[in-house]
Amino acid sequence: MTETASQGGATRVLSLIPPMTQLNTPYPSTAYLTGFLRSQGVAASQDDLALKLVLRLFTTPGLTAVLDRVKAVPPKKRTPTLQSFEEQFERYCDTIGPTLRFLQGRDPTLGHRICNRSFLPEGPRFDAIDAYTIGEEGDDPIGWAFGALGMHDRAKHLATLYLNDLADVLRDAVDERFQFVRYAESLAASQPTFDPLAKALAAPRNLVDDLLCELALDAVQRHQPQLVLVSTPFPGNVYAAFRIAQAIKAHDPSIVTGLGGGFVNTELRELSDARVFDYFDYVTLDAGERPLLALLEHLQGKRSQQRLVRTFVRDADKGQVKYINWAEPDVPFTDVGTPTWDGLPVDEYLSLLDMLNPMNRLWSDGRWNKLTVAHGCYWKKCSFCDVSLDYISRYEGASAEILVDRIEAIVKETGQTGFHFVDEAAPPKALKALAHELIKRKLQISWWGNIRFEKSFSPELCQLLSDSGCIAISGGLEVASDRLLSLMKKGVSVEQVAKVTRSFTEAGVLVHAYLMYGFPTQTVQDTVDALEYVRQLFENGCIQSGFFHRFACTVHSPVGKSPEEYGVTLQPLPPVSFAKNDVAFVDPTGVDHDAMGQALKKAIYNFMHGVGLESDVRSWFNVRVPRPTVPKQRIAQALASL
Repeated sequence: MTETASQGGATRVLSLIPPMTQLNTPYPSTAYLTGFLRSQGVAASQDDLALKLVLRLFTTPGLTAVLDRVKAVPPKKRTPTLQSFEEQFERYCDTIGPTLRFLQGRDPTLGHRICNRSFLPEGPRFDAIDAYTIGEEGDDPIGWAFGALGMHDRAKHLATLYLNDLADVLRDAVDERFQFVRYAESLAASQPTFDPLAKALAAPRNLVDDLLCELALDAVQRHQPQLVLVSTPFPGNVYAAFRIAQAIKAHDPSIVTGLGGGFVNTELRELSDARVFDYFDYVTLDAGERPLLALLEHLQGKRSQQRLVRTFVRDADKGQVKYINWAEPDVPFTDVGTPTWDGLPVDEYLSLLDMLNPMNRLWSDGRWNKLTVAHGCYWKKCSFCDVSLDYISRYEGASAEILVDRIEAIVKETGQTGFHFVDEAAPPKALKALAHELIKRKLQISWWGNIRFEKSFSPELCQLLSDSGCIAISGGLEVASDRLLSLMKKGVSVEQVAKVTRSFTEAGVLVHAYLMYGFPTQTVQDTVDALEYVRQLFENGCIQSGFFHRFACTVHSPVGKSPEEYGVTLQPLPPVSFAKNDVAFVDPTGVDHDAMGQALKKAIYNFMHGVGLESDVRSWFNVRVPRPTVPKQRIAQALASL
């Protein structure tokens, strides 16, 4: 504990985003916390070490340091990626700065040179371009994706492949766990013990570790915090979070460190490994506002440790982990304040174009102000979802006036009018009120988010949302089977989904469907029928984008809590002292869902580009599957009543 904190003075707080989250826009957790803390009079600042790490690595000095590691790899272990990098090293150094400026939107005319395919050095990632060709072969293998007028998008995609080549070099020569998104996630995701992380953190630091630690200490030097909060929304930034804390503790043990975020809230609810507290003094669960206020009062000597809220600590005498949860109401959603991006380099993020899926590209392309319409989910019944956890189960909204006040403040601060509403499922009533308020104030923004395809989204409401700036929506169609949708407790039917999605499409809104395979009791016939439904939805202009995810059972979902209701048996978990989330299960149907998944993903990839919509869906499978039982005009007939 710092001297200032112990004497009851003001506590300076620094919130950090560790690698890796997103490179195109800051993850919103620190923006929310910083905005809230400032509204409470706390001296709060923030920094994005994920972006800064990439910008430090991808410079001429950074690449030169990487080359030294490449040269240290024995010749017999040199991958084609490493060979290509070493052979074209000077070209990488010449192009890395201009390419990053192009991806930051600072030099758009460079796109012409990038598209010429003579500017960027091309490594193995560029070999994948040939695999994109769909339909008849032509001179331009990615022309189908970008068209004659898509020069900027084409250049952005090529530049993203270029960065992915460099990421592969880092993986092969520096850190085998390195990725832009899922960095070292295997060390954390559903790991029952802290051992893998402890071993990695005890190993000698590599180049990435060194740069990350330098950046962490630079941030500490600039902001002089007494409390450092590290946000870990995903398993893929947990390792880096602990490296950051390790560096800070080695530099100044008096700096208090706290860990929170989506990963903690989901996977560390049964934390009992005391070694975690060699790095973090406090680990908090769920919405951070109330636990932080309690922690700050504790650090300032105004509250005993016994009155902390939703916080894990290590007992100073026994050395054991204990969980403290003094009963206090959460800060209402209306009072959490407006997130702020002050302190984050909003003009330095990289607008990438990795996946050519039109909806998924929104995740990586463009700088979006992320905002929440409501806390939690108003439906909170889906059997595959973590409905027992606070971020789903505690539903609270705010008035349209408050939401638009926040939007106006964010636009004024950032100068950017794109918004991603990050709700699990934005409520239709709240969106309707929000749309009316945006139109009333003549506030011109572009926004997208996730919804449930429920009947409340009438053609009139879809048009209203479009008029207010809605450009895209996503929602869960899941298995596209009425039997399984009922078992999932989605509260929607395939016919209803068709009508809602068509209404959005006719209003000029891009529609993306989240799809699922491998749900308990799903048969091969279910899978074939689901794909036929999806084919018809594309054919009838209901959806333009989709993606199949493999079902995963989590311990916090209804399936994980009551597997017998879904016809499956959970496999026993080992003793857990660290992370607990995914749980394997035995499905008596015995379907090889992995084999089914390959066909589903191939089919939908083609459907998105208008290919194969007239074909029998059985043609996508490499094994013999039954004929669909869904009538070929099922969706068209459902839409006839619109």
